[in-house]
Amino acid sequence: MSYTQESAETLALQALAWLAAHDELLPVFLGATGASETDLRRQAGDPVFLGAVLDFLMMDDQWVVAFCDHVALPYERIMLARAALPGGEQVSWT
Repeated sequence: MSYTQESAETLALQALAWLAAHDELLPVFLGATGASETDLRRQAGDPVFLGAVLDFLMMDDQWVVAFCDHVALPYERIMLARAALPGGEQVSWT
C-alpha cells in the first residue's frame, strides 16, 4: 500500500490523538519536539508537524506496536505514511 499525502496526514492525526490520550507519553513528545499543547492544536494541520509526530512514534518499537494495534494497522504502515509527508523521502547516498 502506498499513501497519498492526504491519507498520510490522516494517519498522523490519528497518531497525534493517540499520543494525546496517553498521559505518560504526551509529555515525552512535547519535550522531544519542544511543542506546547497549544502548538499541538495550532499545528495539527501542518504536514511537516505531522511528519514529526510519525518520526517520534517510530523512535520506539513499543510505541509503533501499541499504536498500530490500537488502530488495527500493520506495523510498517507508519513508515509508509511517513514517506508520503514532507521530509520523509528516501535519500540515496550513492
